[in-house]
Amino acid sequence: MSSTDITSSPAAAGAPDAERPGPPLSDARTRARRPGARTGAALLRRPGTVLAGLFVLLMIGWVLFPGLFATADPTEIVGDSLAAPSWQHWFGTDLNGRDVYSRVVYGARVSLLVGFSVAFLASIAGLAVGLVALGAMIGQLLADSGGGNAIVDKLVGGVKAAALPWMMALVAAIIGLPMFFEIGVVLLIPVVLSVARRAKQPVLLVGIPALAGLSVLHALVPPHPGPVAAIEAVHANTGRTLLFGIIAAIPTLIVAGPLLGRLVARLVPVDAPAALAADGSVRDAGSGAHGGGEHDGATAVDAKNDTTPTRRPSFGAAITCILLPVVLMLISAIAEIAGMKKGTALSVIEFLGNPPVALFISTMVAMILLGKGAGLSIAKTNGIMSAGLPAVAGIILIVAAGGGFKTLLVDAGVGNVIKDWADGSNFSPLLLAWLVAVGIRLATGSATVATITAAGIVAPMVAHLDANQLSLVVLAIGAGSLFFSHVNDAGFWLVKEYFGLSVVQTLKSWSLMETVISVVGFACVWILHLIV
Repeated sequence: MSSTDITSSPAAAGAPDAERPGPPLSDARTRARRPGARTGAALLRRPGTVLAGLFVLLMIGWVLFPGLFATADPTEIVGDSLAAPSWQHWFGTDLNGRDVYSRVVYGARVSLLVGFSVAFLASIAGLAVGLVALGAMIGQLLADSGGGNAIVDKLVGGVKAAALPWMMALVAAIIGLPMFFEIGVVLLIPVVLSVARRAKQPVLLVGIPALAGLSVLHALVPPHPGPVAAIEAVHANTGRTLLFGIIAAIPTLIVAGPLLGRLVARLVPVDAPAALAADGSVRDAGSGAHGGGEHDGATAVDAKNDTTPTRRPSFGAAITCILLPVVLMLISAIAEIAGMKKGTALSVIEFLGNPPVALFISTMVAMILLGKGAGLSIAKTNGIMSAGLPAVAGIILIVAAGGGFKTLLVDAGVGNVIKDWADGSNFSPLLLAWLVAVGIRLATGSATVATITAAGIVAPMVAHLDANQLSLVVLAIGAGSLFFSHVNDAGFWLVKEYFGLSVVQTLKSWSLMETVISVVGFACVWILHLIV
């Protein structure tokens, strides 16, 4: 009986492997050679892969040993201007008579080193991006689950007309903790318009407090992108900045919100635009998953019926998800400031109060309290949270633009000029930080760009300050970044169109409010500077 007959028989099929006859020796050798043969054949069939690999190796050689590959000094004039390629100059010469090939070799070295450096720095910047992303997911889930509307209805429903500006400021401040400014505006505008119509009050009487609540939190309180980026730039402590930011934000919001709102309502006495308002009911304008407003473009679930909540989360669940990361970070900051002794308890507090950890915990809690509270499955909850991430891309681009603008100004010597002037005049670092942010804000229009750019410029000048003062520098920059929003600011036009204002009316209301926030916010930071 042949080996083929044996291996094909039922008995052989059920026999142990050790008892089965092996393949012929020649077959075994063939199989042993087969992997290498297959790899070699595949490479021969794909010469592009081989060439790509050789090119990568060449690039590595250029980076490590450029002198071995270059044929001349890249800065030396070796021939005529714009000479054609030749055996002496493989790529020809440039306008100045320098060898193009040698310049390519040395240029590749610089480019690759820059690329590796960017990748390394990106891993560091990922922390800031992660904070923004987690905040975006919580904010999106809060909006689309109906949790934001639960807060609005609880705090605004049944309130007397005289107290409405104060309650709208409180609602905006709470909503503004995890949400980006633009998303908060879109979420609250339908409510503001409906409240104004129901109470028969000028729209800016309740609109200014709401806008002030969002704007103050955006500039002074992490995890908003501006403060987070400034904290990283000046190496400040997030917990301390959060604590001092909330302390400074409260009086700033009172002055620039309800109090200023009464003045603005007299300066610009306009009613709520009928086209944007709902039927005059707070609940109707704010009920449902998406706020009920025609312009609720911040939510991404409108096009997907399968992510519509079946019920509304409770007020307690919504407020817990918003305040939990703040409480965790505040406890950590207070423990550090109080000088708590090293030990297991402090380690646990510091771990839970670490911004990424605090926001991650809050995100998990939000998935349970808001997602389950709205009757959503895990898949639907994940879909809603994922819908909040595209907004992060825009924030990242703004942050990148701010970083690039900062680098441009620093390379141009602006930072050194400011430093020399400040050193010669014994200028206060806080006032300097505020003024630099004001100047960039007026020039660029973007609060985030102003914050990041100003932080990069003043960072070397404040490196000697202690932890408390560094946090106050961050807040001074944040306050300065809001100064006098005008026609080069996207927020200016957002407010103008939503409230149906003219350019002059927007300057008298929105621009005035932003300036008051900037000045009063800096005054509060200065007072904290004198105390701590």
